[in-house]
Amino acid sequence: MFEHKSVLLEETIESLNIRPDGIYVDGTLGGGGHAYHVCERLGKYGRLIGIDQDEAAIAAASERLADYKDKVTIVRNNYENVKSVLEELGIDKVDGIYLDLGVSSYQLDTAERGFTYREDVPLDMRMDQRKEETAADIVNHYSEFDLYRMIRDYGEDKFAKNIAKHIVRARSEKPIETTGELTEIIKAAIPMKVRATGGHPAKQTFQAIRIELNRELEVLNESIDTMIDLLKPGGRLSIITFHSLEDRIVKTRFKNNENPCICPPDFPVCACGKVSRGRVITRKPIILRRRKSRRTAGRRVQN
Repeated sequence: MFEHKSVLLEETIESLNIRPDGIYVDGTLGGGGHAYHVCERLGKYGRLIGIDQDEAAIAAASERLADYKDKVTIVRNNYENVKSVLEELGIDKVDGIYLDLGVSSYQLDTAERGFTYREDVPLDMRMDQRKEETAADIVNHYSEFDLYRMIRDYGEDKFAKNIAKHIVRARSEKPIETTGELTEIIKAAIPMKVRATGGHPAKQTFQAIRIELNRELEVLNESIDTMIDLLKPGGRLSIITFHSLEDRIVKTRFKNNENPCICPPDFPVCACGKVSRGRVITRKPIILRRRKSRRTAGRRVQN
């Protein structure tokens, strides 16, 4: 069963400033935890659009939100396509959009999904299992330099070069097919004294492979401006992040959208070109952080 504890639930709901007749988009629907509490606050004419690429999440959310089925539309897709999803539903603008980024606890705890380094299962890590490429394809076919670049940039592991070298050496003897095999290779690439004092030695490399396979940072970076443009005047965009890479992208994109009108208040029409489609763009992100088990959750809100 798909179970996932909703992180920063109260803060996210509060940040959206939900209007009973508003239209809201959950871009990472998951098990429907955040969505359920949004629906509780919607009136007769309110609407929620839930988007997720994981089939198990779609099934779980559909069951959890069954009492609100007249208000909810669930679409299996990636939130990078939110604009086309809304166009197909005849929706031009929305009152709020929110994302809960990263891998879900369900995906981590379901061993056969191949996200875990704690059990020996086939290397998979696909958030959308309709994709053909898996983590095993990356591990076995990327060049040594591309493996190094991926682990350095997305895993932020200082032993990235040595890990990449060990992976290439091991796969020259036989393909690397399971999480257990990869974990042992990574362990061998990291000095014993570091393994004894740090966290799990495979954690950062597994994170890097997952991010690369699912294009997580690329999708996030390319989607934020689109989501902001889809907001009605006074609309809110709320994003929960789990590590510095995501946080950095959100902070940068929000800052790039800080574009206030500088015309004198008595000007009848904006002349400085800083007004986008009839609304003044003045955005200040609210940043919260909270510990959650193995990772740090950060929230950024843009209105």
